Amino acid sequence: MRVFTLSTLSVAALLAAGPAFAEFSKVEDQSEFVSLIQGKELKRPFVKLEVTSNGEISGYGAAWPVTGNWTWDDGYFCRDLFWGGDPLGYNCQEVQATDDRIRFTSDRGQGDSAEFRLR
Repeated sequence: MRVFTLSTLSVAALLAAGPAFAEFSKVEDQSEFVSLIQGKELKRPFVKLEVTSNGEISGYGAAWPVTGNWTWDDGYFCRDLFWGGDPLGYNCQEVQATDDRIRFTSDRGQGDSAEFRLR
């Protein structure tokens, strides 16, 4: 049920996007990614995450804890995530960024996307 709820919230947040922002560009390497996320929280409605430079993920999604680990593999952010103790599994994602936003697209850029503000 939580996976459905988070997916529904993610879709609703994407549909409620405001005015157009600058175009996103692909993040090509780990050092560029780390410079974007270092010392910042990734936020969207009902979700607040910290992705650290040493490969840890922590935070909350719809009031449940989120934990996990990540690595950079061949140009992709690969994460193994748990939400409220339930495994969401391993997935490698394309990362794109612009201004104060970052977007993750699952399945090496072929799946669903989630966009976050960097604060």
